Amino acid sequence: MYTDTDRCVRAVQSKDARFDGWFFTAVRTTGIYCRPSCPAVPPKVENMSFLPSAAACQQAGYRACKRCRPDTSPGSPEWNARADAVARAMRLIQDGVVDREGVTGLATRLGYSTRQVERQLGAELGAGPLALARAQRAQTARLLIETSGLPMGDVAFAAGFASIRNFNETVREVFALTPGELRARAARAGRSEPRVPGTISLRLPYRAPLNPDNLFGHLAATAVPGVEEWRDGAYRRTLRLPYGTGVVALTPGPEHIGCRLALTDLRDLTIAISRCRWMLDLDADPEAVDDQLRTDPLLAPLVEKAPGRRVPRTVDAAEFAVRAVLGQQVSTAAARTHAARLVSAYGEPVEDPQGGLTHLFPAPEALAGLDPETLSMPRSRRTTLTTLVAALADGSLPLGIDSDWEAARAALNALPGFGPWTTEIIAMRALGDPDAFLPSDLGVRRAAQGLGLPSTPAALTGRAAGWRPWRAYAVQYLWATEDHAINHLPV
Repeated sequence: MYTDTDRCVRAVQSKDARFDGWFFTAVRTTGIYCRPSCPAVPPKVENMSFLPSAAACQQAGYRACKRCRPDTSPGSPEWNARADAVARAMRLIQDGVVDREGVTGLATRLGYSTRQVERQLGAELGAGPLALARAQRAQTARLLIETSGLPMGDVAFAAGFASIRNFNETVREVFALTPGELRARAARAGRSEPRVPGTISLRLPYRAPLNPDNLFGHLAATAVPGVEEWRDGAYRRTLRLPYGTGVVALTPGPEHIGCRLALTDLRDLTIAISRCRWMLDLDADPEAVDDQLRTDPLLAPLVEKAPGRRVPRTVDAAEFAVRAVLGQQVSTAAARTHAARLVSAYGEPVEDPQGGLTHLFPAPEALAGLDPETLSMPRSRRTTLTTLVAALADGSLPLGIDSDWEAARAALNALPGFGPWTTEIIAMRALGDPDAFLPSDLGVRRAAQGLGLPSTPAALTGRAAGWRPWRAYAVQYLWATEDHAINHLPV
C-alpha cells in the first residue's frame, strides 16, 4: 500500500480513516509522522513520504503527531489476513515474544534464522524486530501514562523497558514530550478513563463499522461459567498470561471498545491488550470484507442490513480447540456444561472482586491426567479429547497466532475424531484464518437454503469461491439469519 504514492496522497488529502494503520505519512519539513486521517491541513505532496509502520517512522527520526496520535491507530489488517513468515512474525511481536524471548526466540518460533527474519521484516516494514518491539513498548507506555495513575517507574516496568532512563528517552524521542508532560496533556484533554482501584482502563480503537451483535453475542452465549460472563454491559473473562493471570472486561462502544484490565503482573499488559484485540478482531478491515461479499447478490442484502461483522476469536488457541471438541454434535448449552465440569475439576482458581469469575480454563498439561471415564460423552469423543489434550501438552500440536494455517489443518485432521467442521472452526476462531469455511455446519446450510444459495456442502463451497479470501466473515453473516442467542447483544 505505502508504495502506491498516488493512492496514499488521495487517502491523506481526503482524510480517509479506512487507511489508518495501513501506512503512515512522514512530513519532511516538520519531522512528524501522522495517520492518513490526521485532522491537520494536509502537507504539500512534495513534502510527504509514506512508510509502512510506526517503527519505520521512528527509526527514520520522525516523532508522532500530537493531534492524530498515529501510535493509537488500529493495527494493519494485513497481518491477520496472511499466514506467511512476516505476518506470523508481526503477530508474535504484538504478543510480546521479542520482549520475552528476544529476536532469537522469535526466529526459532518461525523456523528461520535471525538474519532472515530481520531481512524480511526490514524489506516489508522498514524496521527490524527490535525497532518494532520498541515502538510497541512506546505505545503501551503512552496508554499507561494517559489512562492510569501509576507511578512512572511502574509504567516503565509494565511497558517492558529495561530501565527508567531508556523509558524517558524513548518517550521524549517518539512523542516529543516527557512522560509527565504527556500525563498532564491527557488530563487537560479529558482523555483519562474512570479509574477503578486495582484496574487499568483504556480504549481499544477499531475501523468502523463494527457490528457488536454477533461478536459479543457469540462470546456471551457460549461463555463457560467461572471463566467467562456477561455483566453490567461487558463481556468479562479470565486470562492466562506469561507472567501471571488477569481479568478483562470489554464493553462495546460506538467509537471504541472499553477495556478494563486487572493483572497480577503489569508486565503482561501489552500481551493482554494484544490478545483482547485479537479476540474481538479489531484490526480487521470491514470495508474490504464487506465490499467483496456484496459482489454476491444473495449475500449483499445481509451485508447492507448490518455491515461490519467481525469473527469472534479466542485469547487461547489450545483452550478453544478443547472447547471445539466438547461442542461436537451437541447444543451450545451442553457444550458449556461439559466445559464447566472440566473447569471446576482442573481449572486454576482466581480472585475476581468485581464479578463472578472463579477459574482459568485448564491448561493442556492439567488436562493430560484426566480420567476419560469421568467424561459424560460418547467413548469416541473421549478418545478425540484425550488425544488432542496429549498432543497439546507434549508440544507435538502447536496451536497459536503464529501457526501456519495449512500445516495446522493437516495436523488436526490427522487426529482421531477430527472432521472438516472441527478443523475449520478451530482455523477460524483459534488460528484466525479469515478464509476458513464451514459448508457442513447446520446453521450455515439452513441460512444458505433460506437465501436461495446452494445448501449441499460441495455446491456451497463452489459458490463461496467468490467470497474468498473472506469466507469466515461470510459465515458470520449466514449465521446471523437465525434467531439464536449468538446473534444478539445481551441485555
